[in-house]
Amino acid sequence: MAEDRTKGALNQTKGVIKENVGKVTGDHSTEAAGKVDQAKGKLQGKIGEAKTTIRNQKNRNS
Repeated sequence: MAEDRTKGALNQTKGVIKENVGKVTGDHSTEAAGKVDQAKGKLQGKIGEAKTTIRNQKNRNS
């Protein structure tokens, strides 16, 4: 669904920002949290794509 893809994109962006802040400040914890947020965002995006594909397939088969 579009909502999942949007949330995923936001989490990826948030993650990139956190990672860069962590790198600039030397805070490894913030940098790692940014990488986790990026991974979470990618997963959310893939879930959204899968939901859309399933919904489209169901509509075609109906």
